Amino acid sequence: MSTQEKWNAAAMSEQTGRVAIVTGANSGIGFETAKALAEKGATVVMACRNRAKGQAAVDAIRLEKPLGRVEVMDLDLSSLASVHAFAQEFRNAFVRLDLLINNAGVMALPKRLETADGFEMQFGTNHLGHFALTGLLLDLLTQTPGSRVVNVSSGAHRAGRMAWDDIQSQRSYSPFVAYSQSKLSNLLFTNELQRRLQKAGGQVTVTAAHPGWTATNLQTHSGVAGFLNPFFGQKPPMGALPTLYAATAPDVVPGGYYGPDGLFEMRGYPKPVDTNAAAQDRNAATRLWDISEELTGVAFLSAVASPVEIPSL
Repeated sequence: MSTQEKWNAAAMSEQTGRVAIVTGANSGIGFETAKALAEKGATVVMACRNRAKGQAAVDAIRLEKPLGRVEVMDLDLSSLASVHAFAQEFRNAFVRLDLLINNAGVMALPKRLETADGFEMQFGTNHLGHFALTGLLLDLLTQTPGSRVVNVSSGAHRAGRMAWDDIQSQRSYSPFVAYSQSKLSNLLFTNELQRRLQKAGGQVTVTAAHPGWTATNLQTHSGVAGFLNPFFGQKPPMGALPTLYAATAPDVVPGGYYGPDGLFEMRGYPKPVDTNAAAQDRNAATRLWDISEELTGVAFLSAVASPVEIPSL
């Protein structure tokens, strides 16, 4: 294996002076991502739905005496009101944003639930909430040199299909089908955001990552995966490496996708990985973008329209 494939958190460049947001940072790979960035000197805002759990995570990182500063801010991605409130609170506290790591997510909920705004919970939280958050903070990202957005997807995107006639799973709900659609949406958003930024002359790098099979609380509602976690799942510090690589490595490419280098991308050290053809469908990405703007009421980079006018990455 090459040196690149054996990249780990110790190889990460200094992050002193940089400001990062990590959503869903109170546990799992979000926590390990925030911790690693703080250890390298970054100021990390841990954006968490549960304030008490978020503060406990902050306290745990502070005990390690990191070079950087960590703090918690309230963010419930299943509520657009919370997304707007978080964006305003962040703006009041910071004038720059170097890293936006859209990590939080819910997985395979056994029954169909809805967000505060009436969206199917997995699509609404995993995609629409992060879409809105990114749009509300995009001007800070664009004015911060070297900034990046990292969308955390999943190998489950390969099973995903955009159900355009039932995107909210109102007529038919399957836990894993809805989850896979939300993870495919993460990649379509990554690619479309990068294309639109390049068309508009923005210098933000947009990437995606997936953690392989990592033993976290995400599998709470997935019986088989939860049962097998102790046997096959890698530890969260390893699962966070693709995210950290996408966020900080110097050789990351715009629109890149990074995951573990092991068998079936289940575990291992970070490397560039491929998506399926559906994730590269520009017409689907444009359609999802338009739907996302309509549903969230957050419009940004809308001047870029037809995908046939957009140069290849």
